Amino acid sequence: MEVVLSRPRGFCAGVVRAVDTVELCLERFGKPVYVRREIVHNPNVVSDLRSQGAVFVEELDEVPEGQRVLFSAHGVSPAVWQQSRERGLTVVDATCPLVTRVHLEALKFAGEGYSILLIGHRGHDEVIGTMGEAPQATILVEDVACARTVQVPDPERVVALTQTTLSVDDTSEIARVLKERFPRLMTRNDICYATANRQAAAKALAREVQLVLVIGAQNSSNCNRLREVAEAEGVPAYLINGPTDVQDEWLEGVERVGITSGASTPERLVE
Repeated sequence: MEVVLSRPRGFCAGVVRAVDTVELCLERFGKPVYVRREIVHNPNVVSDLRSQGAVFVEELDEVPEGQRVLFSAHGVSPAVWQQSRERGLTVVDATCPLVTRVHLEALKFAGEGYSILLIGHRGHDEVIGTMGEAPQATILVEDVACARTVQVPDPERVVALTQTTLSVDDTSEIARVLKERFPRLMTRNDICYATANRQAAAKALAREVQLVLVIGAQNSSNCNRLREVAEAEGVPAYLINGPTDVQDEWLEGVERVGITSGASTPERLVE
């Protein structure tokens, strides 16, 4: 069997920055270092950091008052920042700078009286954080069906922002529908370069192989989009967390298998 590796794949700069931040805090301040939610969406990364002394919590009330807490790469809402101040916590912010950019755009456009249509997935940590910046002005648009029905107070002042880890193709279609309905719509392409580049590589990979394995976590948005991109090219694609998830029947009759990995997946899992 021939194995074809996709490039680029694996860790993006924002993930490297976030993981390094946890490790540097452990080195400088010692154990424990509290981290709100998963620093990145990958259980192997979280497990490795936990073994070094990181303590992962869901909410800030699990962090003892006065302690240090890290915010994950996905960003948080202003309400979480306020809660951290009330509890006297020292915050180390590991939010990806490209996510921070979307937060700043939301604040800017809300301040100028725009309605914000945020294209993204309900319940994702990044979306929760971004919507928290201007909750009264922001409406979540999850798919084309929603784009066809969403209503805004002033069709002349509306802007579309995006979650950074979306499917490039799906987002373009949603934006097209919104533009048809709101001709004055301002659009901001906030999908990060790492997400876009990995999707383009996965699409090219799928054209060369009979099966694609995407290595990454089930709750990772960018990993799920890689699987969808490969499937859209007409080949079977599976999202797996590691080698033990590979099922023998997938490989029957397969002579060329492609492997890629999400932006929060360690390279050792690829190897």
